[in-house]
Amino acid sequence: MGWISAGVARSIGAAITWKVIGFIPSSGDSWGIETPNERNTSMHDFNAIAEAYIAAWNTTDAAARSALIEKAFTADVAYRDPIMQGDGHAGIDALIAGVHGQFPGFRFTLKGAADGYADTIRFSWALGPEGVASVIEGTDVCQIENGRLKTITGFLDKVPAR
Repeated sequence: MGWISAGVARSIGAAITWKVIGFIPSSGDSWGIETPNERNTSMHDFNAIAEAYIAAWNTTDAAARSALIEKAFTADVAYRDPIMQGDGHAGIDALIAGVHGQFPGFRFTLKGAADGYADTIRFSWALGPEGVASVIEGTDVCQIENGRLKTITGFLDKVPAR
């Protein structure tokens, strides 16, 4: 038996599932197969949410950062990653100030586009001096409430050797 493409395999799998549940697609239906870019993401602008997050992390001025934190995070936000944690706007502000203290001049950038579904978003980021390869990289998975981040679970994908 020869190899078949992933798209054909998904279509066959969908057709078998529909046969089992008795669903008959309408004429011209795309078999209901969704790619990540075709998902129902109309509830949130995931890239705008991720960009607001990055803007807050890049702001060194405390007053300006406070306004960005209020815009990007719910009042009861909870942040967790393998190295640090913080709760509420004050906790997020302390984390960001700590990163700026430990890595002066470093900037966060988004790596690619944010992705999400319903009230969950994920995005990857890089941290390093401008114009130089990143020193630290990570991926965050977050819950959204009313367009702002409510929980952030961070994963470190690249860290410097000790």
